[in-house]
Amino acid sequence: MFPERRSNNPFANHMNAGKALKIYEILKKRYPDSGTALEYGRPHELLIATILSAQCTDARVNEVTKKLFKKYLSVSDFAGVPQSSLEKDIRSTGFFRSKAGYIIKASAIIEERFGGRVPTNMEDLLSLPGVARKTANIVLFHGFGKTEGIAVDTHVRRVSARLGLTGSRDPVKIEKELMALYDKKKWGHLTDVFISHGRKVCSARRPLCLECSVRHLCSFVSKDTK
Repeated sequence: MFPERRSNNPFANHMNAGKALKIYEILKKRYPDSGTALEYGRPHELLIATILSAQCTDARVNEVTKKLFKKYLSVSDFAGVPQSSLEKDIRSTGFFRSKAGYIIKASAIIEERFGGRVPTNMEDLLSLPGVARKTANIVLFHGFGKTEGIAVDTHVRRVSARLGLTGSRDPVKIEKELMALYDKKKWGHLTDVFISHGRKVCSARRPLCLECSVRHLCSFVSKDTK
């Protein structure tokens, strides 16, 4: 389990905690309604949607799950579906063979070991095929209102690096560094606001630096703004 405070993370000594907090407060105000864009009704649907979202846009995932969750209604339905059938249903999300395998195997484990209910703690979630810390953090926070870490996706990784909040490229190390900088109660929302900012302003190829509400606190400056 990661530490909750900054004492175990030497990187935090090089980062102005006041600046980090100010960035969060500005972005939280800028995106007050930020949350997961994945559409789901029950925890197992969120888990499946998050697995499908790897290397795929949330919009595409929502298109697929709109039909998928009507076709397969329960964990047992997903555990029992032939992999070839599920592959056809999720083909457009990419990496459909591995994703189908993960979903079926994870569903079977949930059915057999957890009574058909998605686990509500990090350790058990990480025991499921296809589930790493990012997915587990999303399921815990949005599915159960629990905070155990920070979900580091491509947007969080990019935004935190450009803002100078992390000195790493590895998602696990980035999570540790961000957890050291912020109080635990902010971890879940931090992911949401960074994702919103990454999608709307701080894009990978062409960041809109002149429209950025934290530009004055950012260590990255687009060539277009010079």
